[in-house]
Amino acid sequence: MTPPLRSASSARTPAPGRVLSAPAFARVVLPLAVTLCAVLASCGGGNSNPLDNPSPIQNPPGATGQRLSFAYFQRCINPIFIAQLTIPGSTATNTCAGSGCHDTATGTGGAFRVVPSAQPIDVLDPVNTPDVIRTTDIYKNFYSAQGMVIVGNPNESRLVVKPLVQNVFHGGGQVFTGQSDPNIQLIKYWITHPAPLGQDEFSPATSTMFTPADPKTGTCNVQ
Repeated sequence: MTPPLRSASSARTPAPGRVLSAPAFARVVLPLAVTLCAVLASCGGGNSNPLDNPSPIQNPPGATGQRLSFAYFQRCINPIFIAQLTIPGSTATNTCAGSGCHDTATGTGGAFRVVPSAQPIDVLDPVNTPDVIRTTDIYKNFYSAQGMVIVGNPNESRLVVKPLVQNVFHGGGQVFTGQSDPNIQLIKYWITHPAPLGQDEFSPATSTMFTPADPKTGTCNVQ
């Protein structure tokens, strides 16, 4: 008598309790594993570990790779963050570094953080080497502000568009009246005047951002 024919599916599926031979394992299990990995990769962004979280969101990198001036930041930009600013359309005032806003300890304003008590440091004193400056609170403010900036592109930088509520939500509402606001002019000048290519944020060349060209006594240029 001719034995009954088995279906193709039953020929590939092992009976319960049976151990698959190496050829059967390659034929049955590996295709399933490949399919599963493809599904997981489509959810996890296709990185090398599909079960891992995606990479942290970052601002687009600046096209030039240049560094923003620390001296100009501490003299001209940081004071904006700690000043009592009049809210547009109101007589009330508030500060970016206030509690509930961007204060480093109590703020709820996203990734941008400010140490309100940060003190300026003499960038011309040879004792204050780059390594020394990078341990200070004022440098923490500088570093945090840089994260809100695309070098050379102020109109795409969060440090400009958020306080203007320019096509983006800002929990603190509108802070500055518009592009002609003196504070916005300072921020835009900082973003568009990085140190020369290949020089760091302490480059003496950035002294020309002041008039006279002295980061201790000069006024902050805006054009």
